[in-house]
Amino acid sequence: MNKKEILKQIGKNIQNARKEKGYTQETFSELMNVSWSYVAKIESGILNLSIGKIVDFANYLDVNVSELLKIKNS
Repeated sequence: MNKKEILKQIGKNIQNARKEKGYTQETFSELMNVSWSYVAKIESGILNLSIGKIVDFANYLDVNVSELLKIKNS
């Protein structure tokens, strides 16, 4: 699995956790104090997240970091 595929999977994990909490991208971005486009780019796998930002996302979504980093082998 290459870096692009991993980023897409992490983005999908974040998107799934966000939706489970009932947040729109816009609402979640306001909560996180980031732009809506930043959240959209993370969820689509375009941007790379620092480990600190992954921890922030996990905390705001009330999930374990491991849930966001879970990679499904294809």
